[in-house]
Parts: sequence; structure tokens; C-alpha cells
Amino acid sequence: MEHLLPLFVTWDVNPALLHIGSFEIRYYGLLWAIALGISAYIFHNIMQREGLSEKTFDSIFWFGVISTVVGARLGHCLFYDPGYYLTHPIEILDIRQGGLASHGAAFGLLLGLWLFSRKNKMPYIWSLDRISIAVAISGVAVRLGNLMNSEIYGTVTSLPWGFIFVRDGETLPKHPTQIYEALCYLATFGLLCWLYYAKDMARRRPGILFGIGLIGIFLTRFFIEFIKTEQEAFEQGWLLDMGQWLSIPFILLGIYMIYR
Repeated sequence: MEHLLPLFVTWDVNPALLHIGSFEIRYYGLLWAIALGISAYIFHNIMQREGLSEKTFDSIFWFGVISTVVGARLGHCLFYDPGYYLTHPIEILDIRQGGLASHGAAFGLLLGLWLFSRKNKMPYIWSLDRISIAVAISGVAVRLGNLMNSEIYGTVTSLPWGFIFVRDGETLPKHPTQIYEALCYLATFGLLCWLYYAKDMARRRPGILFGIGLIGIFLTRFFIEFIKTEQEAFEQGWLLDMGQWLSIPFILLGIYMIYR
């Protein structure tokens, strides 16, 4: 009888890329750094294309990076485990434990860009439209980091691309929802690049890129959450999980921006 290949992928990747004594470099942290680097490259290109100064680029880069990282960490601590972190606030600073929430990053970035726009006397919507391009491709890198960590995956599936996440103790194939999200974010990035570079939509229709970016990222997240396992025990029995509830305001804002 012809040998049949298994209809699943056995995923047993060490999340640490490199160990040097007690110090380690993890794929997740590396991919976050790559996401920030790609974002910086894209925004530098946009700045050059629109004739803006290096000083302006430096300003938006640091406002964006700091607000994103701080927002992502606070989002994880306050959205998903507030009871623990409010009684152990010093541990919020210990990012070695992991824990960065994309919704927290989004809230932080919105605040950071508002501060940047105010300081540099630039329209807020200018920043929001252009940052959407960088955020979409950054989302791809971050979700690949989740894949390398064997985390935030889906429910049991019989599809041939199901992943058995061995390091998390799984024995049945699960939906690789990290890959699903990464592919949707990549498609959103391609659409936003086309609208910005080929159609000049950021200038012709301010707000449209921001709106499409929000829909592409958070509507994707909303629907894929239906096939994800619960991240926290308190979500069991909920009609919608925490990620979905947090996505709804961004989806509504995206619809409003497109309508507007």
C-alpha cells in the first residue's frame, strides 16, 4: 500500500533562537524588532516622498515606538489579567514574562500619534492614514512571532494544514490562526500600498486609508476569534471573547472613516 502522508503539521519549534548564558534571544522579540524596523523604513520612504524633514521622521518614529510598546504591555496587563497586575504593579515593567496585546498597542499608538501631531502642528488624520500601512505589515511579523511561541492558536480542525502545537502540550491538530491573521494583514498591507502609491488616496481622500486599515485588521481579528481557543479562563461562556469586544470600537471607527 502506498504510504500516506499525515494530514497535519507537527509544530515543535523552540521559541528561543539563541542562548548566551542566561540571556536568550526569542523569535517573538526579534520579530517585534523586525516589525518596528519595517515600519521605520516605510515611514522614512513616505517622509522622503512627501518632502518632510528627518527631524519630523525622528519625532513620529519615537512617538510611535514608545506609545506602541507601552500600550501593548499595559493592554495585556489591564485587559487580560488586571487582578494580578493591579496588585503586583511592578511586574508590569517585566516584559521578559511576555504579554503584549495588539488592542493595547492600537490605543497607545492612537494617543502617541495625537501627541506627535499636536507637537509638530500636523493634521492628525495625516498621521493615521500613513501609519496604517506600517501597522498592517507589522501585524504580519507579530503574528509570526506568536506562531514561533506556539500561542494564540485555534480550535481542533481536520483540515490538512492543521498544526499540532507540541510545545504547548497539544496532541490534536489545531487551526494555525496566527497564519490566517498574518495572511489577512498582508493582503490589507498590499491594498493600502496600492491606494497610497498608485491612487494617491491619502491626499485625495483623507481618512480612507485609516478606515480600511482598521477594517482589514480588526474585522479579521473579530471573525478569526470564533475559531480561537480562549486565551484566559474568564472568557469561558462569553458570547464574544475579550479580543472581539475590544475589536468592535475599531471596526465601528473604520466604518465611520470610510463613510466620512
